[in-house]
Amino acid sequence: MRWQTQSEFWQGRRVFLTGHTGFKGSWLAHWLLLLGAEVRGFALTPERRQVPEGFQPLFEELALSARLDHIVGNIRDEETLNGSLRAFNPEIVLHLAAQPLVRASYQNPVETFATNVLGTAHLLNACRSLPGLRSIVVVSSDKCYENREQIWAYRETDPMGGHDPYSSSKGCTELVTNAFRASYFPLEHADDHGVSISSARAGNVIGGGDWSEDRLIPDAMRSMLAGSPLEIRNPRAVRPWQHVLEPLQGYLTLAQKGATDPGLVSKGWNFGPATEEALSVGELVSCLESEMRGKFSWKTGADDGPHEAQLLTLDSTAARTHLGWKPALSLQSMIDFTASWYGCHNPEQRADMVSGQITNYVQSLEQ
Repeated sequence: MRWQTQSEFWQGRRVFLTGHTGFKGSWLAHWLLLLGAEVRGFALTPERRQVPEGFQPLFEELALSARLDHIVGNIRDEETLNGSLRAFNPEIVLHLAAQPLVRASYQNPVETFATNVLGTAHLLNACRSLPGLRSIVVVSSDKCYENREQIWAYRETDPMGGHDPYSSSKGCTELVTNAFRASYFPLEHADDHGVSISSARAGNVIGGGDWSEDRLIPDAMRSMLAGSPLEIRNPRAVRPWQHVLEPLQGYLTLAQKGATDPGLVSKGWNFGPATEEALSVGELVSCLESEMRGKFSWKTGADDGPHEAQLLTLDSTAARTHLGWKPALSLQSMIDFTASWYGCHNPEQRADMVSGQITNYVQSLEQ
């Protein structure tokens, strides 16, 4: 999908974006604004508790509250969410709001299910009454699949599941999305209702501006800034690591194609790196250690945490074949983009770096 064509589509397009104050949401909001979209964001206040001194939540570093229609709200608050959606009457809905952490889901399982499952149901139910709506993208997770620790990558037709509350909630989110699609926007009547409901399952994303608790790169950067080595519980665990821009390009592609051809994309899609580029936790932090040139170090610690999957990869053949989506960044570029952001101590330069990395990424897509 060419940058110019994409820009023409998004110019002036009304986009309702949930979770816009989070890590991925901030990157996506910024990208949409660069494309000329009219964006209303609906999310909680950005989390500051884990952000080190000298940094701010990415949402604030990008000054997004002054550049889009910023609504502070909780997707579990059905009345407020409904009112915000109806008043804005979007053409595109991108649903990123979620409780996104596995370990946090063990501590607060009911809140995790209420946010990820019931919150999604609230959103999709409100979307039924939007006359201008054309495309909905529900962002899920690679962890939505029933993980059997299999050696081959998961495909969109594999069963949903989840050992822990977070993974289970994402499997449930997929089932809720499918139920609303089949009940209210059925694929066989796409030409009549003209609305696409797709879901996007991405891998483990990294990139500048992520300060979430119990995530590998944020924990590594906090350890670096504190001058202490990072303890890794499970260095052999394999994940589909990818820079945040890779799945965001998938979300934008789904939204655009869904608005113009709802029958094509109204289902679930994987957006992961090439299988041969799946890395273990230890391999990724070793690459980061090399890139940071001695500023960061790590060691193996005791694995005394709750259960997490050891092996998880995604098969993105469908997205490559039918959507024309493909990863654009090499492993080294992914590390370079990430390390350069965290290694910069000037907030204005970090904000400019986000714009620059988006531009460089799009240029890579067009090569």
